[in-house]
Amino acid sequence: MEVAMEIKRDVYLDRLIVRKHNGLIKVITGIRRSGKSYLLNTLFYRHLIAENISEDHIIKFAFDSAEDLLKIGEDPIVLDNEKKDRKVDPSKFINWLMPQIKSDGMYYLLLDEVQKLGAFESVLNGFLRRENLDVYVTGSNFKFLSKDILTEFRGRGDEVHVLPLSFSEYYTFKQVDKSEAYDEYSVYGGLPAVALMVTEEQKTNYLISQMQNLYLRDIVNRYAVQDETALGEVIDVIASGISTLTNPRKIANTMHTIHGTKTCDATVDRYIGYAEEAFILTRVKRYNVKGRKYIGTPYKIYFEDVGLRNARLSFRQIEGSHMMENIIYNELRYRGYQVDVGTVESREKDSSGKEIRVQREIDFIASLGSKKYYIQSAYAIPDQEKYEQGTKSFEHTMDSFKKIIIVDKSMKPRYDEHGYLMMGVKEFLLDANSLLI
Repeated sequence: MEVAMEIKRDVYLDRLIVRKHNGLIKVITGIRRSGKSYLLNTLFYRHLIAENISEDHIIKFAFDSAEDLLKIGEDPIVLDNEKKDRKVDPSKFINWLMPQIKSDGMYYLLLDEVQKLGAFESVLNGFLRRENLDVYVTGSNFKFLSKDILTEFRGRGDEVHVLPLSFSEYYTFKQVDKSEAYDEYSVYGGLPAVALMVTEEQKTNYLISQMQNLYLRDIVNRYAVQDETALGEVIDVIASGISTLTNPRKIANTMHTIHGTKTCDATVDRYIGYAEEAFILTRVKRYNVKGRKYIGTPYKIYFEDVGLRNARLSFRQIEGSHMMENIIYNELRYRGYQVDVGTVESREKDSSGKEIRVQREIDFIASLGSKKYYIQSAYAIPDQEKYEQGTKSFEHTMDSFKKIIIVDKSMKPRYDEHGYLMMGVKEFLLDANSLLI
């Protein structure tokens, strides 16, 4: 009998394991269909069993499961009515849960889609008072942003954010040539369900449907968005302009030029915020390296999954350089780095000899503790002129942090004559320690 292959999420599993018994609520966030539930209820559950935790000390409950809801006397049909937006009765859940905690031994509580539970903040805070409860929850969006976790749990929530499959996870699962895997990944992204699909038609139809009927529909229903068309146009403009600096006004102007629609800057900004809260995309602020301060606008916007980005544009605008930059950004986040866009200013002379102020961009500043890396996504460097254009910003950082150039073609990591580390994007993605070389 053929054994089905399994997608491994070892990085996230390890992040959960090291957080066991830390006295905090472990909150697993991420875009819908990113694999949060699988991580918690399959992979982490198996870990607990392997650690000889008795099954009756592992309590699982999914608030989006009709079977589980019936256990506590809730009607899943009523709860599924979006207009009523009624939450699960917390009393019914607690009355079901408490009798299962029969001793002073440690119990592990695994709760899926907990934002569907009424007064979930109070319920979870109550669990923290019990020394024999180690609590893990998942949430898809809206209430489960980092800022909300800090507010709702008063510093007692510990977030693990789950992205769609990284390229290394995707490649390990697919077991095909790395160039073939990268080409597929650049087009269809890393949602686990997509990785499991065989045909291009399946992947294409799934991504287009999910983007429209799940992710954007979520936003429309949650925030009662009146102009669904304008919301879609905002996402379209952002999708067309990934890796470029933008702001609400620029997006509004583009919408007016292309579609003839008049949408104010504040509405565009609000729609971007909604998409961020649904983990569809992320705004990345610019950081002035010399001034050591953040710059408000413009900023860059990247998609949580490049497949969803491509689906929104019906797979018509798949530029290698833009895809590569988005993939690098997601990889840095996957590795746990804080990521900013860098800017450096310098005084230089123009062609006439006049001194001018020049501002140059560093694609990414990746920071983790005391570690910091400056990274340029250069795609291709065909000649010396392109090399100088891509690395000019490095010269003006005036510090000793490592400078890295990532290109599209396969290239083993090596240092050039200026001390910059150069490598191919696939080599970067497949070696978890590639920045440390």
